[in-house]
Amino acid sequence: MSLKKALFPVLLTGFCLTSVHAQLMDGNKHFTRADTLRGTLSAERACYDVSFYHLDIKIDPTDQTIEGYNDITFKTVKNFKRIQVDLFPNMKVEKITWNGKELTYKREFGAVFIEFPEVVKTPSSQTIRFYYSGKPIVAKRAPWDGGFVWTKDKAGDPWIGVACQGTGASLWWPNKDHQSDEPDSMMISIAVPSELMNVSNGRLRSKADLNNGYTKYNWFVSNPINNYDVSVNIAKYAHFSDKYNDLDLDYYVLRENLEKAKEQFKQVKPMMSCFEKRFGPYPFYEDGYKLVETPYLGMEHQSCVAYGNKYKNGYLGNDLTGSGVGTKFDFIIIHESGHEWFGNSVTSKDIADMWIHESFTNYSESIYAECEFGHDDYLKHINGYKHSVRNDEPIIGSYGVNAEGSGDMYYKGGLMLHTIRSIVGDSVFFGALKGVALKFRHQTVTTNDIIDFFNKKTGKDLTKVFYQYLKYTHIPTLELKKDNNVVSYRWKADVPGFDMPIKVSLNNGKWQTIVPSPSWQSLPVKAVSEIVVAEDLYYIDIKKL
Repeated sequence: MSLKKALFPVLLTGFCLTSVHAQLMDGNKHFTRADTLRGTLSAERACYDVSFYHLDIKIDPTDQTIEGYNDITFKTVKNFKRIQVDLFPNMKVEKITWNGKELTYKREFGAVFIEFPEVVKTPSSQTIRFYYSGKPIVAKRAPWDGGFVWTKDKAGDPWIGVACQGTGASLWWPNKDHQSDEPDSMMISIAVPSELMNVSNGRLRSKADLNNGYTKYNWFVSNPINNYDVSVNIAKYAHFSDKYNDLDLDYYVLRENLEKAKEQFKQVKPMMSCFEKRFGPYPFYEDGYKLVETPYLGMEHQSCVAYGNKYKNGYLGNDLTGSGVGTKFDFIIIHESGHEWFGNSVTSKDIADMWIHESFTNYSESIYAECEFGHDDYLKHINGYKHSVRNDEPIIGSYGVNAEGSGDMYYKGGLMLHTIRSIVGDSVFFGALKGVALKFRHQTVTTNDIIDFFNKKTGKDLTKVFYQYLKYTHIPTLELKKDNNVVSYRWKADVPGFDMPIKVSLNNGKWQTIVPSPSWQSLPVKAVSEIVVAEDLYYIDIKKL
């Protein structure tokens, strides 16, 4: 996600719930029936597995309306007579058909419960056609809120985009709006006024003049795709292309920005080289890679990355880390492209585990800095994020109610990975990092999937470390005290038995690893002038007593 909760404030100075009760509560948060319908993998959702979408719609820039249908092809998982498909209540359901029959349905908040005239049995493959129309909600401040952006370029021509992560793809097209289920592939057919162009995910299969003032663009996505990644970008775009090895690189920008883009987008090739080294092959070679200029800051739309950083390095020209490293590269190109591996290819099953998307992607920025500018700049960049962590609420959100955790999933999550790298060492860490991207390629995963994999791949039980940073607001505090020639130390942390190893120096600049626990331990030394902790290698607090 593009900085939805974490970064905007910087510019101004960043247990499983399965109940279907109408009201849920977690701490000070109250969850409604609508939240449950949106976030729970209910029986009406779990009974079918989407294999293919064909979204076929016309978008009218003048009226700001959508009309058309979505063919939803799915495999039956359990016998059923009713399923849930999602569409925001402000959008109109025209009709839903199956095998030539019109189906009945009931609506409750954003859920559309579709009734079948007979039991649909497993195993089978079925297709329903869901006709709909309406005016999708307009984003007030994309990408921090979801909706369409209807604007114009400098020449006065329409320039349209959509960002819907968190809010839900069902704000503009009907689908099974739960991250656990992705189609194996998808066709995106968008009709727009013929003087304009539509750019969506995947590869352009064809375009056709409809002889009514509209032209239809047919884009095919040959890989699994998150619902929120499905995108439309409409404008009078200029297009240019390049290659990175066998990967097609395509760029769509406003006409007045063509020369700027040709210069700024030179960062893509070294980024690809770095990320493929650390994360494995680009996950969507079959669909290519695109950067598309959008009227909002950015979003990780799969194989169709939204770019709105105004051709500036940093974050709209700012260095979010304050280290001087952040303005050496274009934040949006690097961050949003990092999501191709983490978020788009490796996807959390529940939005509560969005740290899997954002923590790894935040860390990818520092990885890129290391690739391009060296290890010292890596350390400056990753540590520069420490001042932006809020430690306000847990990184993991509440399950089953479409609830993200704290925006600390960005900076704190990246610093957690940096800390784990320091614990296990570079070689082991990078093997695990690439292993995550390869093992879970094109899959949906849970927090425990990631932790279990790291434990197995590194040969260390890192569960307590992950839990402390992900499930609690506090970071571990290393308490130190010196009494004559004895140094005593312990961890103060929320996780019982927290015992993370850490490097310290007691004399002569020589580093050694100690393994504090919640109980005091002592280390006798002949003469101690100062206790030094390798603070730049970890995200911790230090308290000298």
